[in-house]
Amino acid sequence: MYLGPALHAQGKMKVLICEDDEMVLKMVEFKLQKEGYEVSLATDGKEAMDKIRSFDPDIIITDIMMPYMTGLEIVHQVRKELNRETPIIIVSSIGLEKTVLEAFQLGADDFITKPFSPNELSVRVKKLLMKSV
Repeated sequence: MYLGPALHAQGKMKVLICEDDEMVLKMVEFKLQKEGYEVSLATDGKEAMDKIRSFDPDIIITDIMMPYMTGLEIVHQVRKELNRETPIIIVSSIGLEKTVLEAFQLGADDFITKPFSPNELSVRVKKLLMKSV
């Protein structure tokens, strides 16, 4: 049963993708837009934080290794400084247990290792959005 963006009272669910790899960024953007999400993009940590404040996403997908601020620092800022419960999915080629555990300790909701399938990411996004509504 597909519930996706129809869950959002004001229209489309808003997704922020924070990723410095252009190919990954475009692939994820295409997949999520096709499924009806409103997508905003950030290519570094500073831009991501600006977009979190202005775009107010329903879910955040962030890479760990990015210029200016890492994905882990973004999780920390969203949880501790902005005090938001926005679901966060960490995407990383660093599948080290230490990194995964740190992401969850900081407040990430999910972790997906690169390379990944856009379909798998889409399923994880839907699952987290249904839990948060």
